Amino acid sequence: MLEEKLKEAIIGELKRQAANRPQSLKVEGSDELIVNGKIDLADLVMVIAGSVAGGP
Repeated sequence: MLEEKLKEAIIGELKRQAANRPQSLKVEGSDELIVNGKIDLADLVMVIAGSVAGGP
């Protein structure tokens, strides 16, 4: 269950970042990701930490 929540949180955040900056980041796939570009690591870590803590 935790693994699935983490997976969903990571994929969701990477796709959100890609939607906000399509010129800087491309994310394709769902089970296996192809990521090309810059990732805002601080935002990604915050989402992962929230997922582990039980946040939205």
